Amino acid sequence: MYRTQTCGELRIKNVGQTVTLSGWVQKSRDLGGMTFIDLRDRYGITQLAFNEVDNAALTAQARKLGREFVIQITGEVIERASKNKNIPTGEIEIKVTEINLLNASKTPPFTIEDETDGGDELRMQYRYLDLRRNPVLQKLQLRNKVALETRKYLDTQGFMDVETPFLIKSTPEGARDFVVPSRMHEGQFYALPQSPQTFKQLLMVSGIDRYYQITKCFRDEDLRADRQPEFTQIDCEMSFVEQEDVLQMFEGMIKHLFKTVRGVDFEGDFPRMTYAQAMEKYGSDKPDIRFGMEFVDLKQVTSNKGFAIFDSAEAVIGINAEDCSEYTRKQLDALTDWVKRPQIGAKGLVYIKYNTDGTLKSSVDKFYSQEDLAEWAKLANAKPGDLLLVLSGDLDKVRKQMNELRLHMGNELGLRNPNVFKPLWVLDFPLLEWDEDAQRFFAMHHPFTSPKTEDFHLISTDPGKIRANAYDLAMNGVELGGGSIRIHDRELQAQMFDLLGFTPKDAQNQFGFLMNAFEYGAPPHGGLAFGLDRLVATMGGSDSIRDYIAFPKNNAGRDVMIDAPSPLNAVQLKELGIAVKS
Repeated sequence: MYRTQTCGELRIKNVGQTVTLSGWVQKSRDLGGMTFIDLRDRYGITQLAFNEVDNAALTAQARKLGREFVIQITGEVIERASKNKNIPTGEIEIKVTEINLLNASKTPPFTIEDETDGGDELRMQYRYLDLRRNPVLQKLQLRNKVALETRKYLDTQGFMDVETPFLIKSTPEGARDFVVPSRMHEGQFYALPQSPQTFKQLLMVSGIDRYYQITKCFRDEDLRADRQPEFTQIDCEMSFVEQEDVLQMFEGMIKHLFKTVRGVDFEGDFPRMTYAQAMEKYGSDKPDIRFGMEFVDLKQVTSNKGFAIFDSAEAVIGINAEDCSEYTRKQLDALTDWVKRPQIGAKGLVYIKYNTDGTLKSSVDKFYSQEDLAEWAKLANAKPGDLLLVLSGDLDKVRKQMNELRLHMGNELGLRNPNVFKPLWVLDFPLLEWDEDAQRFFAMHHPFTSPKTEDFHLISTDPGKIRANAYDLAMNGVELGGGSIRIHDRELQAQMFDLLGFTPKDAQNQFGFLMNAFEYGAPPHGGLAFGLDRLVATMGGSDSIRDYIAFPKNNAGRDVMIDAPSPLNAVQLKELGIAVKS
């Protein structure tokens, strides 16, 4: 056999045993008469010892081994004279009696250690080497544990794991589809699923009342640090449920995952907030509630004082950054420059420093008296030492800008501890979004989301005010997952398609299979999907999902390791009946 133990297994109790280990050479240290090699596998590191006095030939052989050589050794476990408390095997080493070179290695393009000298693109190009590093390996181990505990929880709750197809019909509503040409049906295309939405609803019609799947989804959209063109969902659906049933079920799942994987207990029920409240208080439908700085509406107390910028603004919104008395003018100027960046888009920033002596210093002192500024401070619950930051403009834009500034200040002040987790259910989303360019409504979630029953009367009179029977679970400023109670009535679904600008023919062509299924006794149903990549990254305290995916794409959507996407050759294009314009 290649090994009797792993490189992370041996302890002081194993002293005197003869063992065989296999792994990669992490590093070698030549100390004259003694040579030491760190042997690594995914389980840990074990030190190998070679003594020139005991065996000169074996020591000479060991000195020829380079980084990342794959070797097998046999030897005796002995107690180390100089112990290493930083690794679990640090009390022992192997006095090697035999070396077998299994495979040599080129010098790797970066050091394969916890702290590497490889940049992002280089490590992506050699991802199979990057995966040997502990920080990356530990992220995949966390992902594996979360997936395993998810399956355990859902199995105990009676959910059935059902696979759904990857080659489906294109549905242009929403993000762009990735399309796959059909060789057997020239000129026709499959699409890769953005989610298994219609299939899980069909499973509810089929009577499989509790479905789940940990599955790949695909969206051809512009990428950011927390997005990939292919990602993984924990996709779930339930029949004969109302919103409260779904929330309780998956709140239980998140509590189970954090308890078993991170050792974190959440006390009591997760807090809840409507979409309207979230936008008013935080300017985000996924607010980070680990810290305060809720928005303060200052429009009434700032208007009609001769400051034209505030007078003409639709909204004047402030946040109170507590205990910022040490902020210098240079830091405040830097904040102003930060909000003016194109990514934020604010025209400027007004500040009010509440000095420790009780006076108020503002960037708009010539327009507002101490009494005026004191009124602002009172509305914001500010105290001496606090800093009030104010933005103004169109309501929706200012909310988005202030949300970014609030998160930035949270980072600046160390208020966003990655090891603190604050979940929040956000409820009652708008059902529809109006698009000025297209001059029509789009579904905020998807076309199968049910309106709230009490808003049915608005369908024909004021559809923009209809609230959806939809819910998201946010945590630490990211959306972990979301879902809704679905439409299960064909007539209501037809009304929804009509609101979205579908002709009856368009609706039948794209979703006729689902509409037809609703005529055969569709039960009330609803569900939720969690982004596994984002859930695991949040549990791991990271902002980016990329390191939690074994083989991710870069920000341009390319796999630089295998060089994809890439052109097809002429024979393949001819078989598919496709011509590529140059």
